Amino acid sequence: MNTDTIETNAAEPVAGDGPALSRRRFLTGAASLGTLVVSGCVSTQESAAPVAKAPVEPAPVADANALAMYGPLPNERFPIPAVDLKKVPSRYYRRQVDYATEEPVGTLVVDTDNFYLYLVQPGGKAMRYGVGLGRAGFTWAGRGRIGWKQEWPKWTPPDEMISRQPNLAQWSADRGGMPPGLTNPLGARALYVFQGKVDTLYRVHGTPEYWTIGKAVSSGCVRLMNQDIIDLYDRVPSQSPILVLGDPTQPHTHEVAGGSAPAPQAG
Repeated sequence: MNTDTIETNAAEPVAGDGPALSRRRFLTGAASLGTLVVSGCVSTQESAAPVAKAPVEPAPVADANALAMYGPLPNERFPIPAVDLKKVPSRYYRRQVDYATEEPVGTLVVDTDNFYLYLVQPGGKAMRYGVGLGRAGFTWAGRGRIGWKQEWPKWTPPDEMISRQPNLAQWSADRGGMPPGLTNPLGARALYVFQGKVDTLYRVHGTPEYWTIGKAVSSGCVRLMNQDIIDLYDRVPSQSPILVLGDPTQPHTHEVAGGSAPAPQAG
């Protein structure tokens, strides 16, 4: 039971043609970092033929909406820098999409196969966020609720993580955990998933490592860019339901192809 997401990407070829070299010219360049530099020596009776260079393809430029969504947040308790959007594929930018689901409005749906989190909205819509997943993000599936929300949370590594990485013992529960801040693995906000009164230890949280969005990394649960977790946090009240896909008994939920729009701001 996976979220069906259709993405199309097109890349235009880059071509560069160089002129034929004179019989009297010699190759004297060297290859460095994959780029061949060519220079020629000719007699005084001939002038050197110009060396053609392949056109340089400019880096992709994010649209104004994306730049605004992922710009700096100087008024946060710990000012958050802008996201370098060249390091995050655009398919993982926050956006509103058409979404067919039996889940009630306000439900969070985590699609671990496609690295998306959906917040179900009225009118067959959902707000979609790109996520990164750690080992713990794949180990739990099912239904729960957001039992607790926290701005700029502390981080306490579990005992099994400390046993694998003893250097994390300095942040153990006995020592009060890691204080909040820009380097804290939980980022700017955290949503804690419970089943009944039991903490599942499953977290939806921010991350300063935005380049891990869309990837499976070594630790953590479900991570969003700090700008996205702040947006989600403001939209989701405590006790909101959450469904983590992976349980085949749960209803099918999917995104409708071709129905996306820039994300409206929370508020």
